[in-house]
Amino acid sequence: MWLPPQTATQVLQACLLYCRPTPPSREHTSAESMARTNNVTELILTGLFQDPDVQRVCFLLFLPVYLATVVGNGLIVVLVSVSKSLRSPMYFFLGFLSLVEISYSSTTVPKFLIDLLAKIKTVSLQGCLAQIFFFHFFGVAEILLLVVMAYDRYVAICKPLRYMNIMSRQLCHVLVAGSWLGGFIHSIIQILITIQLPFCGPNVIDHYFCDLQPLFKLACADTFVEGVIVLANSGLIALCSFLILLSSYAVILFNLRKHSAEGRRKALSTCASHITVVVLFFGPAIFLYMRPSSSFTEDKLVAVFYTVITPMLNPIIYTLRNAEVKIAVRRLCGKTEHAGME
Repeated sequence: MWLPPQTATQVLQACLLYCRPTPPSREHTSAESMARTNNVTELILTGLFQDPDVQRVCFLLFLPVYLATVVGNGLIVVLVSVSKSLRSPMYFFLGFLSLVEISYSSTTVPKFLIDLLAKIKTVSLQGCLAQIFFFHFFGVAEILLLVVMAYDRYVAICKPLRYMNIMSRQLCHVLVAGSWLGGFIHSIIQILITIQLPFCGPNVIDHYFCDLQPLFKLACADTFVEGVIVLANSGLIALCSFLILLSSYAVILFNLRKHSAEGRRKALSTCASHITVVVLFFGPAIFLYMRPSSSFTEDKLVAVFYTVITPMLNPIIYTLRNAEVKIAVRRLCGKTEHAGME
């Protein structure tokens, strides 16, 4: 049927108007975006080794190590709390360091031990973020406590006559609280960076616990800027603190020249324990955080060293090289045996 040109034009416009696809609403688009970015709710950990037999051997090896960590550091906490001979600021800080060691190790090791016996190692995304938070919280708190302990040794050796006035009980509490606060601020920054990233798959973390760099590899976005911030926030804290510690002990060793032979021996014995702990903690941490991340098995083994082994070594180092701690241990054991006989 023939239509006038004007009428045909009107029909074509009406057809285009009603046949045009309706754009999705803003709410619908937002819902689809949320579904796309939040569809990862569970993560799978590859673990340390893939062979089940090797994993069972690791379980038998690492379980006693973790128990020794808890018992050894717990013993130091108890000794510092009950022993009258361990009332100096140095032992006050040592007690809190042992408490941090227990918490730091417990953040990763129990889950790691359970996963060694599991076929599929899973963790929720929220649980992964919680592990990252507490791992970095206690890790940085330990770093700052080690710096505080170095300052305590500096005052004790370089300014012995003013030691008790400078290292007052109030200042000791402030320094410990500052260490915990520093760890909290550091971890909050890390988590605020991480929770803004979209995770839409895959969901396999190439590690035996949750950490920032392995998790960043799963993000559905470019994480270069986040990686730089994490490097500055984690690696530089460790590196700068390590340099501060080295500088402080260089000053201490320089000032020891003025002391007697017996004074030098006693001071070096105390400082040697602290320096050993510092090297054992900072060495692996700087190795992992001050270089590009990788998925090598060697990196995981280094992480095992500072998450599992080092926390167990600290109470051994301080106990074997400190006469006062050994005396306090004997007294505590003597009281325990006497109470048991009664």
